Amino acid sequence: MNEVLKLASTDVEKLPEREPADPDDEALDAYSKVVIDTAAKVSPAVVKIETVSGQDRKSRTARSSGGSGSGFIFTPDGFILTNSHVIQHAADIKVTLADGRNFTAVVIGDDPDTDLAVLRINGAELVSVELGDSNKLKVGQLVIAIGNPYGFQCTVTSGVISALGRSLRSQTGRLIDNVIQTDAALNPGNSGGPLVTSRGQVVGVNSAIIMPAQGICFAIAINTVKLIATQLIAHGRVTRSYLGIAGQTVSIQQRIRNFYKLGKPSGIFVSTVESGTPAARSELREGDIILAINDQSIGSIDELQKFLGADLIGQRVKLTVLRYTQILDLLIIPEESRHTAK
Repeated sequence: MNEVLKLASTDVEKLPEREPADPDDEALDAYSKVVIDTAAKVSPAVVKIETVSGQDRKSRTARSSGGSGSGFIFTPDGFILTNSHVIQHAADIKVTLADGRNFTAVVIGDDPDTDLAVLRINGAELVSVELGDSNKLKVGQLVIAIGNPYGFQCTVTSGVISALGRSLRSQTGRLIDNVIQTDAALNPGNSGGPLVTSRGQVVGVNSAIIMPAQGICFAIAINTVKLIATQLIAHGRVTRSYLGIAGQTVSIQQRIRNFYKLGKPSGIFVSTVESGTPAARSELREGDIILAINDQSIGSIDELQKFLGADLIGQRVKLTVLRYTQILDLLIIPEESRHTAK
């Protein structure tokens, strides 16, 4: 019996051995699958935004001087996040969904200081995204950008987190902190679109590119976006305090720094005190150099802007200044800003 089995086994034609899988092919397939799955999950919530300026609407001309950009639905009831500069000066805003539906959007709130805006549309069966946690991002992590560059709807690009904690200056001149740098390709029209992780969580709002450069793009971190969006939905704007000065960052002489044991090498030179402002009602003078607020050292205009939050409105604040060679403590009561705080 054993001899029969042995004979039969020799008659069976051997099957060709399977070639070992190429590790590079497996890696490519896994990478592709991540991008494909993420794009399929998030793209239905990404919208194309087209605007018409007030002048265009009045003259009934074509949309030649209007603009376009991207955005994404972040609540099932139609709230949309985008960049402030995308809807700037817009009289009419048209939103097109990935499924082809068109809506007229209304502006819920706009904050040029952080280049963020919230819109809303009324529609049924709207797909929304999941917001992630930008504090958990790592340099080198895979990210995917989805938007409408040059009007090409739902364009998908991918890359990595190139750096974290960057600062980006908005069109108002105020610094936006904790900005994400990525090499996921962005082009005009991507502004306002989502930057997404491999799990399909939005971790940034794509905002800016450096035109001559290759692969240097920026997104506003979603944790910043959450804070701003909450205020925009509740109040239509972001509440900040202001002093009412114009100034510039200046260096402080070494001998003065050593004598007073100052913590920072610079301060804010007050070049103008605007009339009718908290600064004008205080003892602050033009030519003073602001060194600290409530004993916290302030070394630049940008640091001052960060410090002037809503919590200081109506509060008695101690302002430490250098006047000539003398250190003075002044009292000032910041007020709510209706414009870019200084």
